[in-house]
Amino acid sequence: MVAEQINIEYWFRLLYDCLFGGACDHVDASQLAAFLAHLWLWIIVIGYLLSVAALLVIVYTTVRLFELRKREGEQYVTLLPVSEEGGAHPRWRHIESLMESASQSEWREAVVEADIMLDDVLKQRGYTGENLGERLKSADFATLQDAWEAHKVRNQIAHEGSAFELSETLARRTIARYENVFRELGAI
Repeated sequence: MVAEQINIEYWFRLLYDCLFGGACDHVDASQLAAFLAHLWLWIIVIGYLLSVAALLVIVYTTVRLFELRKREGEQYVTLLPVSEEGGAHPRWRHIESLMESASQSEWREAVVEADIMLDDVLKQRGYTGENLGERLKSADFATLQDAWEAHKVRNQIAHEGSAFELSETLARRTIARYENVFRELGAI
């Protein structure tokens, strides 16, 4: 109802008549023009200040993001050494503990963690490439097909997110494929 009562054309016509039609005799056109010029100057100054502030925020967040990526890279690039007691690799034990859950989100996390671990193992073995897919293209080992199939599932999880239905069977099959690769490469 309020929108029906507001007539924008009326207000524009009133402004036009004040500026050019002489309908606003009590308002001097030069005073109105000076006021609008002064107002526009303040709008420009505030706009520049907000732009500079936004630029500073962007620079700050970009620097912090690169620092965070560097710390994450240092933390996740190195594999933890296999314990001397003859037990399984600690990262692999964590992945297995995630698979013991009944939660689909933890199965997703297990697949993603196993994929990260595979990438680290291939880097340690000297395979080159910018990402895991490129490293797998240059790799040559018996369980390479298992690595590809498991990586495809991880990509579906990463790209489709929660829309991708990860069944327990598929999650276990995928982790079993990663396990075959890790056993062949001596990572676990």
